[in-house]
Amino acid sequence: MSEGTDGAEVISGGYLPIDEEASVRANRSYWDNSAEEYLAEHGTFLGASDFIWCPEGIHESDVRLLGDVDRKQVLEVGCGAGQCSRWLAEQGAITTGVDVSAGMLEQASRLQREHPLSTEATPPTFLLADARQLPFASNSFDGAFSSYGALPFVKDAEVVFSEVARVLRSGGQWVFSTTHPMRWMFPDVPGEAGLTVEYSYFDRTPYVELSSDGQPVYAEHHRTMSDWVSLLVDAGFTIDSVTEPEWPEENRTAWGGWSPLRGALMPGTVIFSTTLNKD
Repeated sequence: MSEGTDGAEVISGGYLPIDEEASVRANRSYWDNSAEEYLAEHGTFLGASDFIWCPEGIHESDVRLLGDVDRKQVLEVGCGAGQCSRWLAEQGAITTGVDVSAGMLEQASRLQREHPLSTEATPPTFLLADARQLPFASNSFDGAFSSYGALPFVKDAEVVFSEVARVLRSGGQWVFSTTHPMRWMFPDVPGEAGLTVEYSYFDRTPYVELSSDGQPVYAEHHRTMSDWVSLLVDAGFTIDSVTEPEWPEENRTAWGGWSPLRGALMPGTVIFSTTLNKD
């Protein structure tokens, strides 16, 4: 859920219907307006060329969900400022990142200027694109991933899965992290008030924030665990593992509704590791 819209006046927020295109427009505007402030607030936690899967602080170097990426063509869906793709490039991957927000891609360019990669690494290619319409030929990538990118913010996640399946080669990995569905039952606050169930797990109505003129300026979409599983299976993916990271004792950083208090009691993130089967 949203931790508050930066760069736009939010008059109201709640569970409201929204169509696919309005959701994309709202979130493109949100990230364009908040990219700089978002990096100012979370940039130290995320690093300039680190691969952090989630607010729990789980690093790819520890969990190795993508395995050996050396000389592999890897796509990041919803890349934001591209820190994950930059880290993979240092591991020898040939990385491409796409994001719907020009503001976030400007931050990716800034990081490359201020923190250039080693001379041995091939800098990632970053492109402005909707995850529902990936600008690549079929069978272009060995693997794809997303760290909280795109999927929470689109109503039609099945289209994203279909596009990822199209551009992956047979046997390619698709690994993504997103808000744990269980979290939608609770208020999005880090303290004691965030420990009481207030919403139905089975209510898929999106969370939407509106501006003073009633226009959507932010939207997130809830899916149950079984929804995610069905979407993946229907798109041709085999689920290899599901990770629900525990909150590390050394992480004392609260990030919106993610906090040490809540993290000790409930999962905040789920990571699906899958393989594409093209027969």
